[in-house]
Order: sequence, then C-alpha cells, then structure tokens
Amino acid sequence: MRQAEIQRKTNETEIALRIALDGTGKCAVATGIDFFDHMMTLFAVHGLFDLEIQCRGDLEVDGHHSVEDIGIALGQAFRDALGDKAGITRYGSFYLPMDEALAFISLDLSGRAYLVYDGGEMTPVVGSYDTELTEEFLRAFAFNAGITLHAKVLYGRNTHHKIEAIFKALGHALRIAVAKDPRIEGVPSSKGVL
Repeated sequence: MRQAEIQRKTNETEIALRIALDGTGKCAVATGIDFFDHMMTLFAVHGLFDLEIQCRGDLEVDGHHSVEDIGIALGQAFRDALGDKAGITRYGSFYLPMDEALAFISLDLSGRAYLVYDGGEMTPVVGSYDTELTEEFLRAFAFNAGITLHAKVLYGRNTHHKIEAIFKALGHALRIAVAKDPRIEGVPSSKGVL
C-alpha cells in the first residue's frame, strides 16, 4: 500500500499527518478550523485516500499558518507515498459541479511544482475560514508534492460551494493521476524519469 506519515513541528504549528493513496476515503481530521476540516474530509472521500490529520496551530493569530503548514505536510506525505511513480497514470483532470458552482482541476504529477489558481470572486470568510487560504493551501501542497496544478472556478455565486467544488475536484483528479495502469512500464515519461 502506498502510504506515508509526516510529523511537522514549528513555532506556529504542530502537525501529525498520515495518508494512504490506495484507501477507501476513511478520514479523521482535526485542524481547529471547522470549514477546513470539512474540505479535507471531502478531499479524502472523493480521492479515496485514507487521511488522518491532527493540527495544533496558532489560531489566535488566524488560520494561515495551520492551513499552509497542512498543505506543506500533505504535499510531502503525498510525494513520499507515490514513491518512484512507476506505473501511475500521471495526469488527472476533473470538472465538478456543486449546485450553481462549477470547478475544474487539471494536474500533472511531473515533479515540477507549479500552481495556476483562479477562484474568482469570493466572500472573505466562510465560518472561521479565510477564503484566500484556499490558494495558499493549494500552493503549499503542489510545491511540496511536486505537482503542476491548475485550479479554476468557472462560475458560481455561493463561496462555500465554489471552495467545496475545488476540494472535491482535487480529490477526483488526484485519484485519476495516482491510479496504476498495468500497461505502463516504469514511469510514464519519454524522459524515463519524473
């Protein structure tokens, strides 16, 4: 089973994270930010990843350090769990409707980190979650996992729905990209390395 565990401790956060890529979507997430817990749960369920996250962060400041550091830890764990990437599909794209909102994720497990993000207009806060942290999380995750990641909300009115569509689409696109294809020998690259 492709899995990894990360322990990350700074002056701002303390994180214990475990992921299994070949799971069933079981998760236990406690970050201190209820809306973000909801998003990480949706990510795991739709990606079919088994995911455990425990985070104690300086939420008295705000949620920035916790969300960004979880992105860092998740990216590192994801990269470690992928191992040598032999036999994976590598690319994944997914459109996801959430009521009136539609989001699109396209990604490449290339080892080359990049983020293009267009979330459109959003209200500043959902619950206690600063909505601009969605981009911060995606950047931290992509850069630490070595993923080229494009995320776009095509349209929608409700900010909760827009962000939910992003996280669900991310799970689905990653599930496609990490899937093993028995026809692929080694890594899926003409260069021979990823």
